[in-house]
Amino acid sequence: MTSINWTSFFIGEEDWIFLLEISLRTIIMYFIILIGLRLLGKRGVRQLSVFELVVIISLGSAAGDPMFYKEIGLLFPVVIFGIIVGAYRLTTYFMAKSKKFDDLVEGKCVYLIVEGEFSIDGFNKESLAQDEFFSELRQQSVSHLGQVETAILETSGNLSIFFYPDEKVKYGLPIMPALFEKANERVFELGKYACTHCGNILHLQPSIEHNCDKCGHKKWIKALKTCRVR
Repeated sequence: MTSINWTSFFIGEEDWIFLLEISLRTIIMYFIILIGLRLLGKRGVRQLSVFELVVIISLGSAAGDPMFYKEIGLLFPVVIFGIIVGAYRLTTYFMAKSKKFDDLVEGKCVYLIVEGEFSIDGFNKESLAQDEFFSELRQQSVSHLGQVETAILETSGNLSIFFYPDEKVKYGLPIMPALFEKANERVFELGKYACTHCGNILHLQPSIEHNCDKCGHKKWIKALKTCRVR
């Protein structure tokens, strides 16, 4: 039975002295990354835009290989870091000078809810699933869209929500799973109903089928007008 070569198992074909070199390389790259991030400015992770995340990932990729590939000298990642940071600075300069260029790089914020109803145009611009969006709202104690005056998807991907005060809450589309699953094309009793596609509120008579006058869809849920529980 062949015995296991534990030295080869743990450090491969290199000798133990290479561990010291890796440690030194890692420490140096660590400080280079810190300097690079400091030059990018003070932004929290949740504040980073897609553009800035690409820059961070590029820095991480440039830093990784020199840490454990001894055939790659440390001068190369330093040059790469310099180019990435320089390109970032140049890009942000042009973004500050040109609104069109800023919109091209960062994108624009998108209105998802306006006055308690979906902004269909806004949703069509984003690859945001309705379930995912409802989950975000429920985490803010929202039970129906009539509690929300405006919801904006920021360029960072964060969701900004502005609520109606309790006295101004409107009838709205329920977003609690148990209620939303009761959507039906048939209206069984007189009352306020919400279109499941756009959140449009209509006062409907009992009928087998009714098309939404805003989006043309046919599924309805009885609308709610409860206040948020905070």
